[in-house]
Amino acid sequence: MHFVSTRGQSAPVSLSAAIAAGLAPDGGLYVPERLPDARQWSPTPTLAQTAAQVLAPFFEGDALAEALPAICQEAFDFPVPLRPLARRGDHVLELFHGPTAAFKDVGARFLAAALARLRAGQARPLTIVVATSGDTGAAVAAAFHGQPGLRVVVLYPDGRVSPRQAHQLGCFGDNVQAFRVAGSFDDCQAMAKQALGDVALQAEVPLSSANSISLGRLLPQMSYYAHAALQHQQAGGSALNLVIPTGNLGNAMAAILARAIGLPIGRIALATNANDVLPRYFAGADYQPAPSVATTANAMDVGAPSNFERLRWLYAGDDAALREAFTASAVDDVAIRATIASAFAGSGDVFCPHTATAVKVLDDLRAQGTRGDWAVVATAHPAKFESVVEPLIDQPLDVPPALAALLQRPAHAEPLPADYPALREILRR
Repeated sequence: MHFVSTRGQSAPVSLSAAIAAGLAPDGGLYVPERLPDARQWSPTPTLAQTAAQVLAPFFEGDALAEALPAICQEAFDFPVPLRPLARRGDHVLELFHGPTAAFKDVGARFLAAALARLRAGQARPLTIVVATSGDTGAAVAAAFHGQPGLRVVVLYPDGRVSPRQAHQLGCFGDNVQAFRVAGSFDDCQAMAKQALGDVALQAEVPLSSANSISLGRLLPQMSYYAHAALQHQQAGGSALNLVIPTGNLGNAMAAILARAIGLPIGRIALATNANDVLPRYFAGADYQPAPSVATTANAMDVGAPSNFERLRWLYAGDDAALREAFTASAVDDVAIRATIASAFAGSGDVFCPHTATAVKVLDDLRAQGTRGDWAVVATAHPAKFESVVEPLIDQPLDVPPALAALLQRPAHAEPLPADYPALREILRR
């Protein structure tokens, strides 16, 4: 299996090379040269076993192929339960039981385990540059903290993440540096991409990415969709339909790839916050990135979703076919807050603001008469957003032990202008 750029101007590379590089030399995102043939997949008892089975075709012939089962076992040591909700046919896929209480732990831990093996014995350290709108940075920091030969530079928009997210981002130290950027997430992402595409800098300082532009994060995220869909099918359910909260489109892209290789996944509906670039496109407008706006669901405050490039690649640039395949809906802050409050009042369920966007979209689908088995994808623990959630449910939230331990550590982040030359100097140091 070889991997090519979405922009078609770079030579095919191995999966290990694609993971190590992060971004293709022509600025595109790495994708498989071809998708593995769709097949019948077998349910397995654990997420690690499912991951090893689903990822094996992508790792075929790669230097990491033999280590794949061990990487999965090392990375996936926490549950991702599919839990039924009160309304018949409704479920929630809980992806927040990892060390930083967000779904990003899955991809970040896999990527760290893979890169640790690829970089073993290298004289120069590899610097992971990660832009985050809230959850990615903490997951990457936790996964790479203390890893020899690897350092992490985290860029986040100052004042546009929750207080607990900001604390997590700055609480690691050692080989992890956090920078609060005077700008938006889109500014952070543009700076990170510029660094990864800086050939002169790369010659001096080896760099890679841990954003969802990295295959090493995207591919393992297929695993929890595969595991949930296969377990649901084994229990006698129909194909599992999904409502996925999305900002940079990586989490949804993983589900889309999983469906494309034959996993029993039905419809996929996308839920965004007020940053409605994707809903406008799927409603028929031209794809037009826009400056992001700050919302209650801050981790989805993205105005230029990187993985749209991969989505268009998968559909060979056929906008009509792409629009036919998916729906996307925007949920504003008023509706997010109302959904959190009503879910708790009605059934006692507590959702983070991002998960609430998916709950609202599923409520609307049901009101329109949509049938079948559906799962909303819960991307983060509500305790990460206590300043939003607690006033709406009028009671304190329990904090998961792993998150509580991180919040007890001192935290520090350096200020940084939204200016690539300033970042370049930091990376050179």
